[in-house]
Amino acid sequence: MIKGYAAEQAGGELKPFEYDPGELRPGQVEIAVETCGICHSDLSMLDNEWGMSAYPFMPGHEVSGRIAAIGEGVSHLTVGQRVGLGWYTHSCMTCHQCMSGDHNLCSSAEQTIVGRHGGFADKVRCHAEWALPIPEGVDPKKAGPLFCGGITVFNPIIQMGVLPTSRVGVVGIGGLGHMALRFLNAWGCEVVAFTSSESKMEEAKRLGAHRCVRSRSEEAIAAENGSLDFILVTANATLPWDAYIAALAPRGRLHIVGAVLEPIPTHVFPLLIGQKSLSASPLGSPANTAKMLDFCSRHGIAPDCEFFPMSKVNDAMEHLKSGKARYRIVLENDF
Repeated sequence: MIKGYAAEQAGGELKPFEYDPGELRPGQVEIAVETCGICHSDLSMLDNEWGMSAYPFMPGHEVSGRIAAIGEGVSHLTVGQRVGLGWYTHSCMTCHQCMSGDHNLCSSAEQTIVGRHGGFADKVRCHAEWALPIPEGVDPKKAGPLFCGGITVFNPIIQMGVLPTSRVGVVGIGGLGHMALRFLNAWGCEVVAFTSSESKMEEAKRLGAHRCVRSRSEEAIAAENGSLDFILVTANATLPWDAYIAALAPRGRLHIVGAVLEPIPTHVFPLLIGQKSLSASPLGSPANTAKMLDFCSRHGIAPDCEFFPMSKVNDAMEHLKSGKARYRIVLENDF
């Protein structure tokens, strides 16, 4: 039996829950959970904001732990090896996207907390391609958030061709944005933080920003007009989109990784005359996640974390909901 915490209904309290996962299938591994980060996506799924949650619902997709069991056909992992697991738990391994290395774009990819139970538990299962070894130099207690929030902001740096010479803006200095600042600073970029919180201005500089701009002030954003090669939007709020597009340099890109639920109204002409782009992306492939982990190890990068025992999961979720988290919350298994 696997023990964890699940809710019986949308927005419900997470209560002790047990389930029988059945036989470990070929290609799968079972991970003994040591820590599990809490992502805002866990809260969105708990509340069924995206209309795809199934109950009982057990959140948790930022797992750090050790391999407890290995299914038939898995040869590259060993029992006891420390690994992490993020949003994806399986991809088909045969489609064009998987065969091209874009497993995160697989049309039949399975998600860790969609239609299955996640990592707010003593154990969790996944297919072996998504259980990634945690290298020496990465703090395993803080590793979990890298497998969702971390790769979400690291992947575009690689795939969108951000260069060390690039001037980059990061909009929203929270669970995603604070990691983006650290990555981009270590990447060599000139980094501009856009935040609506005056209290985060100095924090943003500590995290890697070279300067800060008020994110909802069109006048302040206008001072950046034509200067930024890449703007990464980590916030999930409605923003003055035309102002950010104007801040882009020619051939600049406005890239969104925050789950903005409202439509994004904008005009084509400013995009056209500056050959600018508007894009978005989901997390990253196993290969890019491994590359991110190596980068973290090399540069000593880790998320800022607050720790709760897993038995206090409801307090931890409320702390996230209140907006007080600085900047990622991690549950420690105390079963």
